Amino acid sequence: MANQTGKLLIIDDDEDVLYSARLLLKQHYSIVRTEKDPKQISSILRDERYDVILLDMNFSGDATSGTEGFEWLKRILQIDHSAVVVLITAYGNIEMAVKAIKEGATDFVLKPWQNEKLLATISSAMKLSESKREIEVLLSKQKQLTSDLDSQFQEIIGASDEMQRVFSTIKKVAATDANVLIVGENGTGKELVARAIHRKSKRSENIFLSVDVGSLSESLFESELFGHVKGAFTDAKEDKAGRFETASGGTLFLDEIGNLTKNLQVKLLTVLQNRQVTRLGANMPNPIDIRLICATNLPSEELRSENQFRQDLLYRINTVEIQLPPLRNRADDIPLLADHFIRMYSQKYGKPVKRLDEEAAKQLRWYHWPGNVRELQHLIERIIILNDSETLTANDLHLSPGSNQVEIIPFNNYQLEEAEKLLIIKAVSKHDGNLTRAAKELGITRAALYRRLEKYGL
Repeated sequence: MANQTGKLLIIDDDEDVLYSARLLLKQHYSIVRTEKDPKQISSILRDERYDVILLDMNFSGDATSGTEGFEWLKRILQIDHSAVVVLITAYGNIEMAVKAIKEGATDFVLKPWQNEKLLATISSAMKLSESKREIEVLLSKQKQLTSDLDSQFQEIIGASDEMQRVFSTIKKVAATDANVLIVGENGTGKELVARAIHRKSKRSENIFLSVDVGSLSESLFESELFGHVKGAFTDAKEDKAGRFETASGGTLFLDEIGNLTKNLQVKLLTVLQNRQVTRLGANMPNPIDIRLICATNLPSEELRSENQFRQDLLYRINTVEIQLPPLRNRADDIPLLADHFIRMYSQKYGKPVKRLDEEAAKQLRWYHWPGNVRELQHLIERIIILNDSETLTANDLHLSPGSNQVEIIPFNNYQLEEAEKLLIIKAVSKHDGNLTRAAKELGITRAALYRRLEKYGL
C-alpha cells in the first residue's frame, strides 16, 4: 500500500502497542499521532480533526469489560459526530462487537492484530471518513445555495393593503401542512410566496423543490415527477428518483399547474391521493411526504370550469387559495420595489446607488406593467447597467407612449375611491403623463385632477 494522505489518532494506555502501531501506520499515512492518556481526547480533538481514530476499549481502570472504551467513544462522538472510530481490544467477543457498532463505532479490531488486516480495516475506515467529509461539504454547499436562492425572497416587498392581506395569509397557512394554490398573473411573484410559505413552515430545514410542469411534455412528465428504473425506456441508463421522492420531507412547488393535460391531471391526482409514487418500470410504490404548493396564471373561475381542470384535483391542491394582485393594482408598492431593485443592482454591478427623479417615479406609477414585478425588475436592471449618472430620469426608462394603455380595467372591489384612483392612474398613463388630456378624458378640470392626484398621493 502506497503512502496515503490521512491523519490517524491512536489512543491506548500500552506504550508498546502505540509504538508498534505508529511504526506500521507511519509507512502508509502522512500523520500518525499516538496518545496514552484518554483524558487528553477532548483537547486533542478541539485542536485537530482526524480522519480515523483507533481507540482502545480497556484502560488501566477497567481491564476487560470495555466500559471505559464505550464512554470515551461516546465522548468522541459528542465532540465530532462524524468521527470515524475503530475500537481495539484484547478481550473482544461478538456481543461486544455488535454493541460497539450500535454505539457508533465504525469497526472492531482484536489484539494482537494481523498487520494486513489492520491496514485493510483502516483503509476502509479512511474511505468512509472521506465520504463523510464529502457529504458534509455537499450539505454545506446545498445549505449555502439554498440561502443564496432564498436571499432574494427574504422580503417580499409591499406595504399596500393588498399585499398585507397576502402576508397575513402566508403566516396563517405556513404553520400548517395544507396544500396551497397561488393564483396570479405572470411576474407577480408566485414562487416568492411559495418560498416564503416553506421558509416559515416546519419543513423549512428540508428541501424546497420547484418544478415548472407547464414546460414538461407528457412523455417527460412521469419520468421527471415520478422517476424511473434502469431500462424503463431507451435512455434510462440508471435508476432515477423523481421530483416527488426528492422533495420528500420538504415542499414541492408545481408552477403553471393549469397547463396540465387531463391525462396528466389524473396521474397527479392518483399520487396525491395515495401519498405514494411508482417509478416508471417499477412495481413497488415508494411513500412520499411532501407539502404541495401549486401556482397558476389562470383565473380561478377558469380553473373551476369543468372542461378546463378536474374538479377533484382542484379540491385536492387548493385547501387554501392565495390571490396575488397585479402590480397595476398596488401602485403604492412601485416606489418601494424600484428602490429595492436599484440598490440590489447597483451593488451587483458595482455602481453608485442611483435615485429616480420625480418625473421618472411618476411614470413608473402610471405605467400599466403587463409583466408585473418581473418587468419592473428587468427594467431597473437594464437602466442600472446602461446608465452612469446618479439620477435616473423618465427618458432613461424608455416607456413608450401608449404602452401603458389598457382596454379593460380590472377591479378587485367596488369601493368608489379605489375605482376613482385606478381610473385616474389609467387615464394619466394612457396620455403619457399629459394631465390636460387625462383630465379631458376623465371629464373633469385640470385643477380637479390635481386635487385628486394629491389626495391619492399620485
